[in-house]
Amino acid sequence: MLPEITTLKNGLRVVSYCYPQYETVSLGIWVNTGSAYEPKELNGISHFVEHMVFKGTKSRNSIEISEAIENVGGQTNAYTSREFTAFYAKMLKNDAELAIDVLSELMTSPTFLHEELIKEREVVVQEIKQTFDDPSDIIFDYMQEQAFKNQAIGRPILGTTELVRGFGANELRGYMATNYAANNMLVCAVGNIEHDNFVKMVEKRMSSVPAHTNFEPEEQKYCGGYYAEKRDNEQAQIILGFNGCGYNSNDYYPSMLMSSVLGGGMSSRLFKEIREKRGLVYSVYSFPNYYTKSGFVGISAATDNEQINQMMPVMIDEIKKITDTKVAEDELQRAKSQLKAGMLMSLESSSAVAERLARQQLLFGRFVPVEEQIARIDAISVDDILQTAQKVFASKPTYTLVGNIDGHIDYDNVCQKLK
Repeated sequence: MLPEITTLKNGLRVVSYCYPQYETVSLGIWVNTGSAYEPKELNGISHFVEHMVFKGTKSRNSIEISEAIENVGGQTNAYTSREFTAFYAKMLKNDAELAIDVLSELMTSPTFLHEELIKEREVVVQEIKQTFDDPSDIIFDYMQEQAFKNQAIGRPILGTTELVRGFGANELRGYMATNYAANNMLVCAVGNIEHDNFVKMVEKRMSSVPAHTNFEPEEQKYCGGYYAEKRDNEQAQIILGFNGCGYNSNDYYPSMLMSSVLGGGMSSRLFKEIREKRGLVYSVYSFPNYYTKSGFVGISAATDNEQINQMMPVMIDEIKKITDTKVAEDELQRAKSQLKAGMLMSLESSSAVAERLARQQLLFGRFVPVEEQIARIDAISVDDILQTAQKVFASKPTYTLVGNIDGHIDYDNVCQKLK
């Protein structure tokens, strides 16, 4: 059985994948918007909208929204990323219509009451402060800002305390009117649900959603750079990053596999060299971030300030090795097995499948069968890994540090050693 899709008259796509053996349904509304699509003066508004729609609609107040779902044993949540905002729930199969009723109201009739705005502003401000107080968290914002300087994609998802405290109902309604349109949204359900019935549920509640968005996303251009912030912590948090690729790039799968070989687990090169052989860190890993028009490959680690200058040359040596010499076939096969296993295991979660289907439709306008993904992974060769590594690590580095960083190797030294 394949996923089914119906497009409503206003352009809203409704997707479902029936698993008749399930007793539950995972469903949600995905919007192709986030902090990467915000003007500078509205940085953080995508995340604030995500919060505020739960604070009341024309039919339900905030308590009634949560109780409607939880009274029948369901679960609901939301998230905002740089390019996506999602509102989702998991319910028993007979309660799917209740869930879509609640979720659709969040999109079509939020009230944005002044008293709720005042309270929720401070909730988000506390979230911003919590992120800032955690070096292992805030460093990713600093890294993003340096990698994509003076661009929407480089600004923090949460925004700033000053901006958030200035958002009112007019700004929220204006942003939703601009970015929350049918051609930029998708409703998806995975589990024990019949497609035609699901379409009727959605059509009844969301036919009024405007058809077209009214914004142009910014270009995304990797810059690279350096940022260091000394704090009175025991450790230094470090990210060394490079230009990556977008979702549609031919380098998408090679870069994922390359990152896995380099720092994708306890059998990876970085883990074995930096932790197992030298004991310089507790955790070190490589990660790829993908966006619609750009990407980033980073290496994250934390260590004592006395050991930064022992660790960084080892990290750089591993980068140079993967750009100078082809990876071994057994390394590549292990990375492929890890990637495929993670992909196949995720199919056992209806929530993960719903997320996957929604993103594929919003990114590519089609379903990408698992068999197609596996075939593309299997087709990657050691030559592909080498070429991708040479392309990625030839870019200007992004070097970010937060914490106890006294005496750390500086940016010019890192650039020199990478040559």
